[in-house]
Amino acid sequence: MNRPRQNILLAIGGGIAAYKSAILCSRLAQSGYKVRVAMTGAAGAFIGAPTLAALSSRPVATEMFDTRYPLGPHIELADGVDLMIVAPATANLLSKFAGGAADDLVSTLYLQVTCPVLLAPAMSDPMWNKPSVKRNVVTLGNDGCHFVGPESGWLSCRTRGEGRMSEPEVILAAAESILGTHNTV
Repeated sequence: MNRPRQNILLAIGGGIAAYKSAILCSRLAQSGYKVRVAMTGAAGAFIGAPTLAALSSRPVATEMFDTRYPLGPHIELADGVDLMIVAPATANLLSKFAGGAADDLVSTLYLQVTCPVLLAPAMSDPMWNKPSVKRNVVTLGNDGCHFVGPESGWLSCRTRGEGRMSEPEVILAAAESILGTHNTV
């Protein structure tokens, strides 16, 4: 690998698609990226921090106030990051990001990072197609965020529709494309 190791912040929202984020974390690490992981409180209901710590070989941040980060996890985790990936990017997170809310670690990290942000939405078809979610997507696109997905297919609510999070390999390819276009080395 000739490129310098780049830092990726993987932020995981609270949705069933979080299981794919473990695979994404593994693929990123196997590809030579230094992965930092942050999770919302709700994400912990779907996937455990020990799994992600093992896959990233780093501690996982879950709280806004964590003594492992004397300057604050939102400051230290965002420092030197080349790309922030939010997967799954839930309707809740999209709303927080679009509105500038900073009431949990992931939304605060979004406001702190100065690197490109890749959002991988995941939610039910009715949620994805709600006008308020569409407005948030437009706002975030205008703010410079990149999107991968969602895709159509079988959803956890036992129906087919749009809102399925893209597969980890698709997200990885999108991330590498963004890093290639923003790489200043």
